[in-house]
Amino acid sequence: MKNTNIVRSIMLGLVLGMSLYGISKPHIINADFEKQILVIDDYKVVRTVKMIITAYSSTSNQTDDTPFTTASGKYVVEGIVANNMLPFGTKIRIPKIYGDEIFIVEDRMHSRKGKYHIDIWFPNYKEAKNFGAAVTEIEVLES
Repeated sequence: MKNTNIVRSIMLGLVLGMSLYGISKPHIINADFEKQILVIDDYKVVRTVKMIITAYSSTSNQTDDTPFTTASGKYVVEGIVANNMLPFGTKIRIPKIYGDEIFIVEDRMHSRKGKYHIDIWFPNYKEAKNFGAAVTEIEVLES
């Protein structure tokens, strides 16, 4: 019980920290519409890919035996996504759902999910379940 409270406190601190960090959203500083390259601060959109978007949380029925550690070895925090095609550390946006919010690929999914599927991490099962599923384009960013 004591360890659970410590983990919850750490998770809450990480989520709050990431939320505060997210307040300073990137803004467009240069757009070259002839070349279809959009520059957002230090990021430019290098390609768009249509994907299935779902959600997961750190529950035993949705992860392996280390539910709070991603496949890349990082601790889960808000803004982490799982994908089987993009390299770890790849930054993406899901503009039709999250606008300019940037996500980072740090986790993988079961191979049956394929390459064109993104799973967004949520701090609890209820939030992940409520997200549901969508099919939309993601933007792959180059830093």
